[in-house]
Amino acid sequence: MSPFIIRNIRPADNPFLSRIVKDTLAEFGANHPGTVYYDATTDALFELFQKKGAAYFVAERAGEILGGGGIYPTRGLPADTCELVKMYLLPQARGTGLGRTLIEKSLEFAKETGYKKVYLETMPELKQALNVYARFGFDYLKGPMGNSGHTGCSLWMLKQL
Repeated sequence: MSPFIIRNIRPADNPFLSRIVKDTLAEFGANHPGTVYYDATTDALFELFQKKGAAYFVAERAGEILGGGGIYPTRGLPADTCELVKMYLLPQARGTGLGRTLIEKSLEFAKETGYKKVYLETMPELKQALNVYARFGFDYLKGPMGNSGHTGCSLWMLKQL
């Protein structure tokens, strides 16, 4: 089996990544209003991540996009805080260590960019992800930070870099 490649997002990735995000949310029953499932930017991730302080990493193997994840300077967060966003993988890529690799790459980018904290929003339906985030040292918060517009998320976590 060929190795995974982690690379920066390209314009041609948009339809593949949008499908992975939406299919994953639907798979776990987390395709609620107020989530990225209904966010128009999910169909234009390349364009979204052209913002200063943002990066999106795509995982692929043998030319197939398996998922991705990244860092974004979400509106309303303190200047030293970014958000870990759009971390989704195809079912066959889960449990392979690929998610961990994407998170590590994202956290490395955040640190290199000068962020001191990484925030994330998620949902109880995404149980596997919750365990992964906890292993990375993300702690639960009592409420949301910033203004992501994703009111469908009911869990919030923060990690000090």
